[in-house]
Amino acid sequence: MKNYKYKLLAAMLSLSVFAGCVHKPKVVLLNDADVIRQNEDELSKVVIYDVFTPPVASRIYAYTSLAAYEAMRYSDPKCNSMVTQLNGFGKPPVPQKGKKYNYTLAATKAFFTVAHKVTFSIDTLKKYEKKVFAMYKDNLDDSTYARSIDFGEKIGNLVVKRSAADNYKETRGKPKYLGDDGAGRWRPTPPDYMDGVEFLWGTIKPLAITSPAMFAPPAPYPYSTDKNSEFYKQNMEVYQLNKHETKEQIDIAHYWDDNPFVIVHRGHLMFADKKLSPGGHWISITRNATIHTNAGGLKTAQAFALTSIALFDSFITSWYVKYEYSTLRPVTYINDNIEHDWLPLLQTPPFPEYTAGHSQISAASAVVLTHEFGDNIAFLDTTELHYIGMTRHFDSFKKAAAETSISRFYGGIHYHHSVDMAAQQGSQVGEFIWQKLKLTNQ
Repeated sequence: MKNYKYKLLAAMLSLSVFAGCVHKPKVVLLNDADVIRQNEDELSKVVIYDVFTPPVASRIYAYTSLAAYEAMRYSDPKCNSMVTQLNGFGKPPVPQKGKKYNYTLAATKAFFTVAHKVTFSIDTLKKYEKKVFAMYKDNLDDSTYARSIDFGEKIGNLVVKRSAADNYKETRGKPKYLGDDGAGRWRPTPPDYMDGVEFLWGTIKPLAITSPAMFAPPAPYPYSTDKNSEFYKQNMEVYQLNKHETKEQIDIAHYWDDNPFVIVHRGHLMFADKKLSPGGHWISITRNATIHTNAGGLKTAQAFALTSIALFDSFITSWYVKYEYSTLRPVTYINDNIEHDWLPLLQTPPFPEYTAGHSQISAASAVVLTHEFGDNIAFLDTTELHYIGMTRHFDSFKKAAAETSISRFYGGIHYHHSVDMAAQQGSQVGEFIWQKLKLTNQ
């Protein structure tokens, strides 16, 4: 019996030694472009969960995507820095000469270093990051891993420093904007009569443009209740379309609604419906474009950075105009002058009407994406499949932007004149950004 116990103990020790010698298989390293896309996907989930307003969401995408590009661009010596060509950044850090880096890992660290400072649900991001960093830890030598993490953090901190000086914190905690009862002036709209969102966003420091008033459109039509006036006619146009809309027009309006926080009313029941913001929709389109064109990691990071800069600056210019004129929404005018209980197809967003923000940011995004990938890139947009079960096919980015613009008119929340002016302004912003940024040194 004693010999049996010794033999059993020896067998157990041998088994444990053998088990210790068996190496756990390495985690497969994802390709660079997939990592960059996954990072953006995880950020979008947090943006939705934290219910950031569309302008604030654009700020989050801009700083994080820019940080990722600034690290990733060192993978190609021909690639120029963007931050050195934008407003308010210091001199970016550079890698140590002769040392090995994984720039996708550095880009990921830079991305999330910024994300931690501009979002709320940090624990959610950290759970994802832990998995990504473990993947690199499993595939890189210790010194390359540590060096890449350190470099990414330095770039992230550079971008964080700039974000702290863009006037964002000064716009927090201000009194509510409730408009006024002046003729033609915006006031809270049904059904929830919320205060005006981000009424100081026009004071945020832009990234590429020189002033929020840059490319400002002409003043809106003067307010009038005269049935022969342009102001009355544009309201009647919205009203009549709403009465006779086609299924296609209704589908287009719902597809591009992109209201990140809608209070749904069903009898006595009220609940919140959360989904992507307008900017998030174009980040998703950018993602699809990088997949469709088989873009590598650097091209993917560059595309996200360009789109997010366009979003950020066009939101600033749009909001500057919105609160400069504080034009009332169609629902307010129509309820006062045409039909008291009329409601538009879409729920009216809580901020002034002129000009249309979604039209502007879409045009700006489409311009930079067209320059980046080409004019006739046909694609299936699956952004809304998860939220409303719809997809739409487009022959180009600009055609998608044009549909986005007219969708606001179909939805009854903007005038036709406003969406046209906004699209024009957005195109100018996008073109300015593309011409300003010299992406290569050749």
